[in-house]
Amino acid sequence: MSFDIVFNYILKRSGIGCGAGLDGFGELLERLGNPQQQYKIIHVAGTNGKGSVSAMLARTLECAGYKTGLFVSPHLVSPTERIQINSKAISKPRFSQAVLEVFQEEEEELNFFEILTAAALWYFAKQQVQYVVLETGLGGRKDPTNVCRPVLSVITSIGLDHMQYLGSSLAQIAREKAGIIKPGVPVISGTVNPAARDEIRRTAKEKNAPLYFVSEGEPFYEYAYDFVNNQTVLHTRDHQEWILHALGRRQTINACVTYQAAKRLSLSEEAVRRGLESVCLPGRFEVIRTRDNTLVLDGAHNPQAVELLMDFWQKTPFTHDTTLLCGFMKDKDYKKMLALLCPHFERIILTVPPSARAANQADLFAALPKKAKILFEPDWKKAWALAKKSPRVLCTGSFYLVGAVRGKLRL
Repeated sequence: MSFDIVFNYILKRSGIGCGAGLDGFGELLERLGNPQQQYKIIHVAGTNGKGSVSAMLARTLECAGYKTGLFVSPHLVSPTERIQINSKAISKPRFSQAVLEVFQEEEEELNFFEILTAAALWYFAKQQVQYVVLETGLGGRKDPTNVCRPVLSVITSIGLDHMQYLGSSLAQIAREKAGIIKPGVPVISGTVNPAARDEIRRTAKEKNAPLYFVSEGEPFYEYAYDFVNNQTVLHTRDHQEWILHALGRRQTINACVTYQAAKRLSLSEEAVRRGLESVCLPGRFEVIRTRDNTLVLDGAHNPQAVELLMDFWQKTPFTHDTTLLCGFMKDKDYKKMLALLCPHFERIILTVPPSARAANQADLFAALPKKAKILFEPDWKKAWALAKKSPRVLCTGSFYLVGAVRGKLRL
């Protein structure tokens, strides 16, 4: 069966609230031979930064000499990006094979994310990886990935996102994310909000899980140069300079979380440095220079991420004569995101990302800031054609839009 047929079929299983649930998913994994028990797992949750930390950790483990699996979501261009071994995405034939293996053992109807999670876990076992960095999909407590028992749990940050599913306060959301904490398994978190920290601390105490909170700069660098020739320079406590191609303040915090996690895994400092300096993070303040213009792609998709993006934006050389191309999912706080974005740009093109969950014209126009001069073009391809006439473009608001634009570039 072809890759396109397989993926389009499982795409029809999308939807939150459907699926087998944790018990049913655990039973499925038993029928698959419990592949999640055949390697060591680092389980990563969080509102923002979990994809970046997952990629950083996987690359660091790879640099330490381990055959390492990585499971992330969403994808940008191809769903094969979600399942990687040693920085290489699964091939389309193997993706199809893994999904079909899951279907052979399906008794209760699985949802889209359950299928992909099971396929990834099976594939990693088949390929005899040593470590897997496993990113949650939504929340943590009820997420399919939570059937696994990891050697380390990571909670990157807590912000107001997916509130209709996770709760309306940071404490409630933190409680859901802290659901990944397992008895006796160490936890590392980059969360800074006091209420969220209290929830994580309470859960870790209940589970007798050693807990380490990481603040910006800890535990290894004194200060950072945020933007130097499209790089971030970290000046370490032992007077070295580490060069990160991952840009933005959030990435320096993610690097600290990764560093602490690597130390808990007894990885060498050289492996950590090589991992952080060589990791590739598509769609996370990714600067792409073409013959005609400079494009910045950033998948910031909630107010917390957009606020960090705009804070960093002021430190870059892109602040003048830049067109903002943005689109949002209808279940996001796009009103607040627009309020944060609009004051920084004179030319704004608003569009609809290629997703059934995208916010449409009626949704968006009701949320526009007063006096905002915005061109609305519902067809994202036409919107991109208009935006790229500018010397500089920032594309943000949704990974679906960022991925679609990135796919048009054929990188």
